[in-house]
Amino acid sequence: MLCAISGAAPEHPVASRKSGTVFEKRLIEAHIAENHTDPTNGEDLALEDLIELKSPRTVTAKPPNLTSIPSLLNAFQSEWDAIVLESFTLKQQLAQTRQELSTALYHNDAATRVIARLTRERDEARSALSSVTVTGGGAAANGDAMQVDTQELPAALAAKIDETQQQLFSTRRKRPIPNEWATGEDLSAIQVTDTIDSMYPGSSSISLDETGDLALFGGQDGVAGVYSISQQKLVHTLKAGSPVTATAWWGSRALVGTTAGTVKMFEDGQEMQQIGAHAGAVTALALHPSGAMLASSGTDKRYFYYDLSTFQVLTSNYVDSDISTCTFHVDGLLFFTGSTDGTMRIFDVKAGTRVATLESTGPVGHMSFSENGTWFAVAFKGSSSIQVWDLRKQALLKDLDIGSPVDKVHWDYTGQFLATAGPGSVSVQQYTKSTKTWSEPFRKAVAAKDVAWGVNGSSLVALTPDGGLSILGAGT
Repeated sequence: MLCAISGAAPEHPVASRKSGTVFEKRLIEAHIAENHTDPTNGEDLALEDLIELKSPRTVTAKPPNLTSIPSLLNAFQSEWDAIVLESFTLKQQLAQTRQELSTALYHNDAATRVIARLTRERDEARSALSSVTVTGGGAAANGDAMQVDTQELPAALAAKIDETQQQLFSTRRKRPIPNEWATGEDLSAIQVTDTIDSMYPGSSSISLDETGDLALFGGQDGVAGVYSISQQKLVHTLKAGSPVTATAWWGSRALVGTTAGTVKMFEDGQEMQQIGAHAGAVTALALHPSGAMLASSGTDKRYFYYDLSTFQVLTSNYVDSDISTCTFHVDGLLFFTGSTDGTMRIFDVKAGTRVATLESTGPVGHMSFSENGTWFAVAFKGSSSIQVWDLRKQALLKDLDIGSPVDKVHWDYTGQFLATAGPGSVSVQQYTKSTKTWSEPFRKAVAAKDVAWGVNGSSLVALTPDGGLSILGAGT
């Protein structure tokens, strides 16, 4: 017989009534005194539950004193017993801990699966909500996604849009290039004149106000800022509440779009209005040329029009893929969206109906209209190619390979210069109408997420990947 605790032959064997296991009497008594349980099955155990067993044993003489060899052996025996008990207890605790850890891992795995399922169901619900809405009554007979709220604009606003279109169309063609406007030679001489260190990491959009002095941009921390280039300081800090994804100016008012799907409006650094109803992040903001209406697009495959006199949603529309960018035609009658599936859709602003669909070669990243009213430029995500399209023919006019990836493109006021921003450089592409040729008067190895034209086209403001600014102007 061997003791279940020490693994050695017991001198005074006893058996447990609860488990029938044999123990060394002194070891099991010490265990019962401390734990009151049977060490093999964990059941309650008392001294009365022990049965003494008879077995031949060797009788050892009692030690005469503590300094004798027998007394030392007895002390060693006591130490050994304590070590055996501690080792046995540690084994039990290890087994229990392993079982608890296994249970905890199982619960964690189950919780992870539940979270993944709920997240998937939430995303499916959001997608269904964004693609199925009611437009007056009744359901779609064929089960297709319905075009949401594509009703015409109010008569007063439609009249304002017609008035703006007639005014701009009649003057744009005859509008001469300002005498003070920069030439290709002027642009070839500009240098980096100032650098502002990282202010809003994660920034992806920058906008300059009408004066060309105030730069609006924001980052992943949910804070945007208005930086004065002339004063070389931050004049306003705007708390957007969520990471900033898009920026625009409405006169002196700053507009920012966020990942929460909202559009916030600030004046003199104070929030004055919150609009927007996207189920996902806002990807772009576009101000109508009349200044009476704002548009926003989002990852929920939807765009909205807002009445800036009442700050109410005018209408919305759903498309078949995430909208990555949007812009109004320079006359204001048409609205363009670019999507991650490479499709560019053209809508009638007043009626809300789709008038044309153009297919590009890759996921659309950004679009910009030329002031000539017929050309628009398109940048593609992760591509060094820029396409210039002719709206009249609805056909590709020119494919420009910049040599490095391009994130944003912006025409200047005269429609002869096209600024590009990307992780490799900031450049300007020039179209010369007399010779019908393209050239590159300026390129600088400045990494940029976005770029904006300064006053008279003589300077550029680049938004750096770390959320800072690079000012490019005439060298000294």
